[in-house]
Amino acid sequence: MKDRSHDESMEEIFRKDPDLAAATLDAILAEGDQGELLVTLRQMTKAFGGVPAVARSAELNPTQLYRTLSESGNPELRSLSALLRSMGLRLSVRPLEETTSQT
Repeated sequence: MKDRSHDESMEEIFRKDPDLAAATLDAILAEGDQGELLVTLRQMTKAFGGVPAVARSAELNPTQLYRTLSESGNPELRSLSALLRSMGLRLSVRPLEETTSQT
C-alpha cells in the first residue's frame, strides 16, 4: 500500500469527480473561508495539470497564479473566474435558502 498525502488524494478525487469539486467549492464559498478556498484551488489546479497548464488554459501569468494561490493570496474575481473556467467550472449566485424558524 502506497502512502499519499491528503493533497494528492484530493487531487485524484477532484480529477475523477468534477461534480464533487464543484460542490466542495460551493460549500467553501458559502462558508466564506478564504484559506480553505485557496487550499482547494491549489489541489484542483494540480488535478487539472498543474499551475503552468492551468495558467496557459486560463490565459493567466503562471507567476501571478502561483502568488494568487499562495497562503497569502487574494484572487481577483477576474482571475478566479478564469481559473475556474479553465477547469470547466464557473461562479454563480443564487438566493440563500430560507430557514424555517419555529416560534
